[in-house]
Amino acid sequence: MRAIFQWKLDRRVLELGRRTLIMGIVNVTPDSFSDGGLYIDAEKAVVRAEQLLDDGAAIIDVGGESTRPGAAEPVSEEEERRRVLPVIRDLKRRRPDAVVSVDTSKASVARAAVDLGAEVVNDVSGFRWDPKMAKTLAELKVGAVLMHTRGRPEEWRTLPPIGDPVLLVKRELRQWAETAVLAGIKRDRLVLDPGFGFGKSFEENYPLLAHFAELQQMGFPLLAGVSRKSFIGRTLARAGKDQDKDKNRDVEAAQRLYGTLAAETALILKGAHIIRTHDVRFAVEAASVADAIVASGG
Repeated sequence: MRAIFQWKLDRRVLELGRRTLIMGIVNVTPDSFSDGGLYIDAEKAVVRAEQLLDDGAAIIDVGGESTRPGAAEPVSEEEERRRVLPVIRDLKRRRPDAVVSVDTSKASVARAAVDLGAEVVNDVSGFRWDPKMAKTLAELKVGAVLMHTRGRPEEWRTLPPIGDPVLLVKRELRQWAETAVLAGIKRDRLVLDPGFGFGKSFEENYPLLAHFAELQQMGFPLLAGVSRKSFIGRTLARAGKDQDKDKNRDVEAAQRLYGTLAAETALILKGAHIIRTHDVRFAVEAASVADAIVASGG
């Protein structure tokens, strides 16, 4: 069973645990691994966000910098602001009740997004890439997602293997969360994310998924993002009759829907409170069945 939490945002409180909340992804980037370039135009991004809301998304997560392995040079603060701020501004004008999250590791971008109505800051670096982030979030008093990652995207392909990914993620996430609390961020504003794919090799993601329920021991609500990720694509490619011939085969991101739904359903059954995904309508349907199982004592 999932613990029930009251997640305090800027202007409201979201109940987490009775049903799974779906966070829809809007990447305002030219090079994201799945939908890069599709929504770089602000109007197209807003229309996409409205579609995800109509499909059942409880939160819209707007990001302006790709963190895929081998991504282009880091995006400047000015460029990231240019990409995401018009989207957040126009979305809040058209859907004032929408819960908007900004996916950024830069404190200045977070502050500007909150000024325009964002109520959640989703930082893939765990508040560690920008030394001002934790203090900024404490001042802004918004919801915050603290994600686990190893190194930076340009380093991921050369990182040494993890002996026990579950133990590492539990230990470091707990430490980083306590550091955030000491910096002034209230515990009831924090959600933790183990960071599937972020500095973990393909094979290291599966123990983390299999033992996801253990992360509930940290005492925080949990977000999981596995949507269309490469470790799913690699597994799907190996499922065919030629699975032993090429261990590095993959299927393209757009063909990973069913594998994604399988992983997302497993995560809900193991305690995820929020699922971050590209395919909101399908995730909402899968979550409704998984939630019924959880409510029945599964």
